[in-house]
Amino acid sequence: MAYEDAGKNLMLNALGAAGVYASLHIVNGTEVTGGSPAYARKAITYAAANAGSMAANGTLPVFNVPACTVAYVGIYSASTGGTKYCTIPVTNEVYAAQGTHTILTGTLDLNAA
Repeated sequence: MAYEDAGKNLMLNALGAAGVYASLHIVNGTEVTGGSPAYARKAITYAAANAGSMAANGTLPVFNVPACTVAYVGIYSASTGGTKYCTIPVTNEVYAAQGTHTILTGTLDLNAA
């Protein structure tokens, strides 16, 4: 089934209006935990969707991360627990020690393959 841009925009705008949180996940898909300062999900806001895509609205979140390999970004309904809406693979970033990870793009794109 192929959605028209109007349908994609409706879905994305509903997601953005609900308030979402970005998360980081390691290579096996498990969410990052621990560290000092401790890792935590970060709120992310979105501009209105256009042509089936929705860009982050404002500063992208910076996460504290322990030694790990970040391989995915997740989008959740809450800062803890909640419903996972999607998981997005990213280029693996290896942290040999405590560090920070910045999401480089906050775009959600329903046109992506």
